[in-house]
Amino acid sequence: MKSLIRILTKKKLKISFVESCTGGMLASTITSISGASKVFNLGLVTYSNQAKIKVLKVNKNIIKKYGAVSYECCYTMVKNLSKISKANINISITGIAGPKGGTKKKPVGLVYIGVKKGNKIQVNKYFFKSKKRSSIQRATVKKALDLILRIAK
Repeated sequence: MKSLIRILTKKKLKISFVESCTGGMLASTITSISGASKVFNLGLVTYSNQAKIKVLKVNKNIIKKYGAVSYECCYTMVKNLSKISKANINISITGIAGPKGGTKKKPVGLVYIGVKKGNKIQVNKYFFKSKKRSSIQRATVKKALDLILRIAK
C-alpha cells in the first residue's frame, strides 16, 4: 500500500473514488496511509440510487433498465466522477455485498469496478464467492487497489 502512494506521488497522479457497496472502505484504506494527502483527491459514497442520480448525474433510465449494479451504471459513475474530481485516476465501485439483496441474475458477491485514466475507461466484472459482507467488501477494495497499482505503473 505504501508503494502505491509512493508510485502515485512520484508520477504526480491524483486519485478519486466513488463507492457504493464498499461504503467508503477504499477511501478509508488509502487515507490510513501517511502521505495519502499528496495523491488522494476525492471520495464519494453514493450508496442509494437517489445519490447516484443526484450527485453523479447517472441517468435514472440507466438504473431503471440495467440496475445500479451493472456495467452501464459503473461506467457512468466513473465517467461522471472524473468530471467532478479532475483526478488522473478515477475508480467507481458498485455491487452486492450481501448477505441479502442478491438474485439469480445478480447474486451476492457480484461487483463492478470502473477505472478511468486519461480518456480510457475500463469496467471489470467480478464475482466474489464469499457469502460474508465484510469479506466481499475487503476483496473488492483489494481488487481496486491492484487495478490502481497496475495502471499507475
